Amino acid sequence: MKRVFLSDCEGPISKNDNAFEATAHFVPNGDKLFAVISKYDDVLADIVKKPGYNAGDTLKLILPFLKAYDVTDNALREFSAQHLLLIAGSRDTLRQVRNQMDSFIVSTSYEHYIRALCDTLGFPFENTYCTRLSLDKYGLPERDTAQLREFAAEIAQMPVVTIPPNAKSLEDFSPRHQETVTHLDDIFWEKLSRMAAGIVFRLVKPVGGREKAEAIKDAARKTDVSLSDIMYVGDSITDVEAFKLVREAGGLTVSFNGNEYAVRNAEVAVQSENNVVTAIIADLFSKLDQQQVLQVLENWSHETIKQASIDKTIREKLFMLYPDVLPKVQIVTAENMEILVLESSAFRKRVRGEAVGRLG
Repeated sequence: MKRVFLSDCEGPISKNDNAFEATAHFVPNGDKLFAVISKYDDVLADIVKKPGYNAGDTLKLILPFLKAYDVTDNALREFSAQHLLLIAGSRDTLRQVRNQMDSFIVSTSYEHYIRALCDTLGFPFENTYCTRLSLDKYGLPERDTAQLREFAAEIAQMPVVTIPPNAKSLEDFSPRHQETVTHLDDIFWEKLSRMAAGIVFRLVKPVGGREKAEAIKDAARKTDVSLSDIMYVGDSITDVEAFKLVREAGGLTVSFNGNEYAVRNAEVAVQSENNVVTAIIADLFSKLDQQQVLQVLENWSHETIKQASIDKTIREKLFMLYPDVLPKVQIVTAENMEILVLESSAFRKRVRGEAVGRLG
């Protein structure tokens, strides 16, 4: 039985949100700037469904501001390497999974960060899909630099938009947040897109949303497997299209410390501080069909794991780390979905920090 493992990076493998952290580091009030744009990204992708826009395009929208504050490729590479934070057990998990099946990382992250991650984990960069770009490639006229810095300061003072429950259009938003979205539309799609920095909107293609789904198809072609032979692990709105593709084909989809978008679209929801849980699920998937894996996970317990066909080394590591209470693993159903959304979102913030955990 040939199987393939694919995982998002930030969340399931590392604790970082590299673009957020880099923006906060290099741009004045960059944490607030990124938070406003990130939620705007959710609005465009999930509510407005702007033509040609993709979940994860935050990484495209933020680039002009990084350029305006003179961030170079080398600076971003060094920052990424110095601030890398892994989920515990990620190194061992990826090594174990790679021994069992072809493995890929599919990430919206900039390539600077993914290269740093691969160097640390000993993971082959050629088995990754990420946002490729060179900051040094793009120049900015002096007048654009000044204007972009003004825009950055202006956006950082805006409220972070709240998406109302069950919202279907902008009309469901508060007047204040409708105004914020309209203001951001004007900045990005009218003013900024006509500036020299607007070229990044046309040339940089973040690997989010649809691109993650296409990456999965490409990995399936490379390894000559069907989509039903794929296990995909994700945690955010950028993984929704990937989850849908794999789930509809009969593969296995896992939310690892996911936010509401991930939990609502995955079959399995994991809440864990250690990646050994991913190793257990991947080990099962390498030997069993999807329904058999789900049956084991539905009865997740020490006793079930003892009886299941799981690699002894991985099982003993899980029991050593969690001799009494196992990390939470649940099949997502219509009945438990809402409570899992709340629990997983809260757990996510505890593991990755409040600021990163609340991003889409």
